[in-house]
Amino acid sequence: MWSQRSVVVYGLQRRAALEELFHGGAFRSDLCDADPYTLRAAKHHGEATERLCPVCRKENLTHLTYVFGDELGHLSGRIRATRELESMAHEYGEFTVYVVEVCQNCEWNHMTMSFVLGDGVARGIPRRRRAEA
Repeated sequence: MWSQRSVVVYGLQRRAALEELFHGGAFRSDLCDADPYTLRAAKHHGEATERLCPVCRKENLTHLTYVFGDELGHLSGRIRATRELESMAHEYGEFTVYVVEVCQNCEWNHMTMSFVLGDGVARGIPRRRRAEA
């Protein structure tokens, strides 16, 4: 994306967690602990990937893309489709995107990356419109 910056990829943490699971002292229940809301969000709002789950190796992972930012107002903390991010980057000055991978079979979940989007033009916090009386 044209305005993507401050990219953080959590691949090393992911690899360390899996290494500890398969060769160390971590239990599967320590790492496969997705919240029921996360699982439900993955089922209804997630984006399917072609990557097989690294733990159970039975199902493909699902990506959840969360957006956070003061300028987003009531949209902050919501899940957005990847295709929506480009238009949001033109509409808002700055917001942070977090991508989480989830396995709906074994409940593995891990943040894969985060980055900042936006056109850099500061905007005020949007106010909710009140219904006309």
